[in-house]
Amino acid sequence: MNTSYTLGSMHLKNRVLVASGTFGYGNEAAPYTDLRALGGIVTKSVSWLPRQGNAPTRIAETPAGMLNSIGLANVGIDAFIAEKLPFLREIDTEIIVNIAASTTEEYIRILERLEGEEGIAAYEINVSCPNVKEGGLNFGTRCDMTETITRELRRRTERTLIIKLTPNVTHIADFAKSCENEGADAVALINTLVGMAVNIRTRRPVLSTITGGLSGPAIKPVALAKVFEASKAISIPIIGIGGITTWQDAIEFLLVGASAVQVGTASFRDPDAAVKIARGMETYCREEGVEDIQDLVGALHIDAGTAAPGFVKAREQEKV
Repeated sequence: MNTSYTLGSMHLKNRVLVASGTFGYGNEAAPYTDLRALGGIVTKSVSWLPRQGNAPTRIAETPAGMLNSIGLANVGIDAFIAEKLPFLREIDTEIIVNIAASTTEEYIRILERLEGEEGIAAYEINVSCPNVKEGGLNFGTRCDMTETITRELRRRTERTLIIKLTPNVTHIADFAKSCENEGADAVALINTLVGMAVNIRTRRPVLSTITGGLSGPAIKPVALAKVFEASKAISIPIIGIGGITTWQDAIEFLLVGASAVQVGTASFRDPDAAVKIARGMETYCREEGVEDIQDLVGALHIDAGTAAPGFVKAREQEKV
């Protein structure tokens, strides 16, 4: 049975990766899980300079997930290369470095700095960052900004290039198509949804930044719909993210069009969650007689004559 996957120049031993910001730099989780059993590790975001992130409170539990406003806290590119990358190089799995930046030039500088380093299989570009030159507007909420980032980074690397998209847009398929047109090897979706929590005793927001990113099981239906939408618009692979806590969740993402998945919030509760999900997917394939897990990608059955999904109807109406 084949559960592996080749994405660009990167070879994944299985279809399950751990998501950026939920697994640190790998070494933190090493005592609690077998890192070699993962398809890949997506590192915590790396910026040019170290970032302390936002002031507390920056995490809040929700009934079906969590809100975070970490603020891309990280060690910076120099410390990442000197202190984190040596450990990651020793792991027998693919390493994907997540890059975060505040300007196009900073994205380029970080990628070019990493190009000379060994042990990196791919880059995942976080376009949900605020663009300081555009008054804080996120790169990922305008197609032209997403196109520029993808195009400029594609010119500078032959490594696998993945663009991680925000769901906080009207039509995510437009952004996925822009990434494909500018040479991305894959898109990853979704990033967190905008959410908020309120303390009714103090009558204040729980998070210091008022709003934050909602993740966890509550966003899985949204993530599935976004992956399905994007899969109808592009031919490059999709990495599905959002509320995956069980192997059954992961199989759902494959059926709607994802070629691989990332496990995020579930790792906080159980650092071994991603490995368990990968094993569960193997068992499912064995029980269902699936010889190659690729056969599940986009294999959702939709009855003939079924009404088009709402997003398709909406797009058709816009063209009238």
